[in-house]
Amino acid sequence: MNKAGQRQNQSEPRQQSSVDPDHSTAEAAHKDLPAGNYFVHKTAIIDEDCEIGEGVKIWHFCHVMPGCRIGDRCTLGQNVVVSPGVVLGENCKVQNNVSIYTGVICEDDVFLGPSMVFTNVINPRSAINRRDEFMETRVGRGASIGANATIVCGNDIGAFAFVGAGAVVTKTVSPYALVVGNPARVIGWVSEHGHRLEFDENSEAECPESGEHYILKNGKVSKVF
Repeated sequence: MNKAGQRQNQSEPRQQSSVDPDHSTAEAAHKDLPAGNYFVHKTAIIDEDCEIGEGVKIWHFCHVMPGCRIGDRCTLGQNVVVSPGVVLGENCKVQNNVSIYTGVICEDDVFLGPSMVFTNVINPRSAINRRDEFMETRVGRGASIGANATIVCGNDIGAFAFVGAGAVVTKTVSPYALVVGNPARVIGWVSEHGHRLEFDENSEAECPESGEHYILKNGKVSKVF
């Protein structure tokens, strides 16, 4: 992981056109950047003292702020803000128009859908400074948060959980849970590959893609090894 040593609006060669973040031309462009083996679009701003991993792609109009850590192979879509102290694990995918506020920790392989929203203060007031009250929100490994969903701060998202588009999360989400609505409620369970699990009379289910087996016990799902 490389440490950005100065605030910069990158001027070295990089992809000029608006393309899919996974396009092969981006892979070629980021190799030429002296700051490290990652790609930064010319319109993005990288502040001092942030850590950026290998193979990261940071696209149009992003702002990566001081003290954050972005793991290897992450992708930040257009207009993403990563606030001070935020941690993104490896291979996270952040879609367009997402602001990741101080207090948010995303483990590996997290998907943040377009325009989803984090918060970090439970009772904000414009006239009152609550910077010392930022709450932590942790998103577990492999979890997905759908477009326009809102995560009220302090409510962790369990590993491989799936938050539906537009959901408003007001309490902790269990691993593998599928939640939708406002407030978000559990309507089912999903596999690590994102398929809905259908449990039999023995409370067992199989992922149709991976063939992996899961068991539902006492309102919690776990994978059978």
